[in-house]
Amino acid sequence: MKKLWLGCLLLISLSLTACSNATMENYAKLKSGMSYAEVVAVIGKADSCSETLGIRSCIWGSEESNITANFVNDQVILLSNKAIK
Repeated sequence: MKKLWLGCLLLISLSLTACSNATMENYAKLKSGMSYAEVVAVIGKADSCSETLGIRSCIWGSEESNITANFVNDQVILLSNKAIK
């Protein structure tokens, strides 16, 4: 039973650290003109991306707390964040 409890705690801690790169410190490192690869090098792979009319919009984090970057021709044109710390 103790091993099961420890296993559950480990899974919870791993899931919480998976989205830890969406921080204000990392957001401050992002700049307009960066490529998608450069952004990924700072905050990791996006949790989701969509494309409309040539604009690729990618989100890192959850619906409640996230970083959003919009790309045109693989370059950041707009950055925003929602409730990151």
